[in-house]
Amino acid sequence: MKMRDSLKTSALREFLASEAAGGVILMIVAALAMIMANGPFADDYFHLLHAQTGPVLSDKLGPMTVHLWINDALMAVFFLLVGLEIKREFVDGRLVTWHQRRLPFIAALGGMAAPALVFLAVTSGSRNLAQGWAIPAATDIAFAIGVMALLGSRVPTALKLFLTTVAIVDDMGAVVIIALAYTASIKGIALLAAAAIFGAMMVLNRSGVRHLAFYLAGFVLLWLAVLVSGVHATIAGVLAAFTVPVVATPGRPDSPNSPLHKLEHALHPWSAFLIVPLFGFANAGIALTGLGLDTLLAPLPLGIAAGLFLGKQLGIFSAIWLAVKLGLTQRPRGSSWLQVYGLSVLCGIGFTMSLFIGMLAFAAAPELVEQAKLGVIVGSLLSGLLGFLILRFAKPVEDSASIESEIEREISEDGDVAGIEAQG
Repeated sequence: MKMRDSLKTSALREFLASEAAGGVILMIVAALAMIMANGPFADDYFHLLHAQTGPVLSDKLGPMTVHLWINDALMAVFFLLVGLEIKREFVDGRLVTWHQRRLPFIAALGGMAAPALVFLAVTSGSRNLAQGWAIPAATDIAFAIGVMALLGSRVPTALKLFLTTVAIVDDMGAVVIIALAYTASIKGIALLAAAAIFGAMMVLNRSGVRHLAFYLAGFVLLWLAVLVSGVHATIAGVLAAFTVPVVATPGRPDSPNSPLHKLEHALHPWSAFLIVPLFGFANAGIALTGLGLDTLLAPLPLGIAAGLFLGKQLGIFSAIWLAVKLGLTQRPRGSSWLQVYGLSVLCGIGFTMSLFIGMLAFAAAPELVEQAKLGVIVGSLLSGLLGFLILRFAKPVEDSASIESEIEREISEDGDVAGIEAQG
């Protein structure tokens, strides 16, 4: 039991540390992209992104470019990791029981519904913008944890864990939205091929095949079939993740020898320090020439910025407050209501997922994609700054050292980090 507790504690710390470092790198890369897009190397920057570097894999996408390889191939690996994290949380993490899922699900649902409603209210006069409703509904876990890392022990550990859990549930919602709302014309044969590949991977799982090479090969084939089918190729990553086996051993549902455990830990540094920063560099660059206050106040960027900055904090905080007042749960341990509000504001950082959904929503209108990027960056920046300030000056409920020792004691006694996030 002690070994298992030690493994889970160290894994949790490793996850938070890598996400925090990745978030800081993402901030730097996003700033670099803005500098490149508006400096003397702007032409080189945009030429590099749109340089043809591969064949036509999909009639809809045309010849593969650097930008497409990053957004449609590397991001599929990112979604593979997202799928692995979701599966692990449901098997041996903070979402094992309905009791543990209650508050994160309530918070995430509020944090997705309210931004969408704010966006639709702001853009109600422009029907062609309605398909962008999901853009402000996502939270960027790396960016948000990166901001929290700058605050150190001022943020209770339980609050950091709760943010991680809410963001993972949020990712689940984003995956469903991408699959259902942003799928264009479907090619039936390719979709059937994808279904057959996915079925074969499930058979491998059920047959006891544990070698990761088979699942990685299946992932590549599944990615190609999904890409050709018309469904966005990143969905292949999530589907493939669900087929990767979890090897259960007595007292340790997800052992270090589990294929899922091995693959997740192998992919995480590549995702945090290469794939997500590359995505940020390729998509955060906006040419500001000719942009003024009137551009920012246009319905699309204003709706996205308002959804992220106002909708997120309203949805998440009100959902948590209502759940606590109704006796459904309690707020994250060791945190004040002001700190919970600061976390709710911080969840308005929607950078990676919001940029990604924006490009899907307005794929046929490049000028709207640029406006969407502007709204995402402004809304995320405002949320990050205000969330940082609230958490920086919020009075701690307890001394940070006592909070940490209490959490460590609960992990040792219960062998489950989930229980520290919400009681009720």
